[in-house]
Formats: sequence, C-alpha cells, structure tokens
Amino acid sequence: MAIRGPRLEFAVGAFLLLALASLLVLAFASTNRQFGFGGGSYPLTARFSNLGQLRLQAPVKIGGVVVGRVEKVELDPVRFDSVVTLAIDDRYQDLPGDTSAGILTSGLLGESYIGLQPGGDPEPLKPGDEIAYTQPAIDLIQLVGKYMFGGGSGGATPAPADAATPPSPEPSPTEAVQP
Repeated sequence: MAIRGPRLEFAVGAFLLLALASLLVLAFASTNRQFGFGGGSYPLTARFSNLGQLRLQAPVKIGGVVVGRVEKVELDPVRFDSVVTLAIDDRYQDLPGDTSAGILTSGLLGESYIGLQPGGDPEPLKPGDEIAYTQPAIDLIQLVGKYMFGGGSGGATPAPADAATPPSPEPSPTEAVQP
C-alpha cells in the first residue's frame, strides 16, 4: 500500500515545477537572446553584396566580444544589396565613424556573425547611421571550385612551346665550306 499524503504530493509538484523552470531557462539561454535585462540598444545599418549564412539574431562582435545582434535583414529594391540592421548595445555608443563591418565565420563550418573593426575617426556613429566600409561573406564552396577547376590559377602562365627548346647553333663559316 502506497503512502500518499499532502507532503509527498507537494514535494513531487515542487520538483516538477523546478524541473520545468530549469528547462525553460536552458531553452532561452541556448537561443542566445537577451531579454531586456542589460539595457537598451541603438540601430546601425550595413550593406553587403553577399550574406552567406548570416541569420537573424546572429551576434555582432568586436574583438570576439558580443556588442549586439542582427535585428533585421532586407533587400534594397534599387541597388539589390542586402541591408542588415544591427542592434548595438547602448554601452558601445562611441563607435568611430569609420568603423568597418565584415561577415565572418566561427571556425570552418561554424555560425556566421558580423565582426566590427573600429577605426580612428573622432566622430562617432549615430543611431541609424550606415556603416560605409563592409566586406561580404566568403563562399567557401565557390572558392574551392575556382581553385579545383582552374579559376584561381594565381597568375602562373605556361611558357610558350618554342621558348622551351633552345635555338640550335648555326654552323660556323669554316665548317660550311669543307670540300
């Protein structure tokens, strides 16, 4: 006969609630989202010709430190560039005006992120400004294809066919006049 009392039922219920709360916290932590606990953010935009595998909520980093997130990705209908809106943490409001942005990858097959490289301009970027200097994502499959099928020959050109054979020596005049 099993003993079922209010204390045991309460303990089991509390344990289940604690387990569900822990799973919920782990689920939110694994998505790398911030929930407004760290303050606000301000928008910056950047144009790229190729986004590669960049996704929404991808990190924006300076020197490996996360300073923001990718908030929005759109296509410019006039220039056909990808316009990426970055949400930069308010703690980093003094980014120089000549800051550059590039789409990088963590490891060989890791996630894509935007890496910012601050410049030396004394004038900072203001909320809503566009980052002028950008570098698109590198397509590894396209690079390998160019290398394998001769598109990336590196400038080495084969020598002409007649340059490989040395000129034959002409007979001297004394050898040509032998009786």
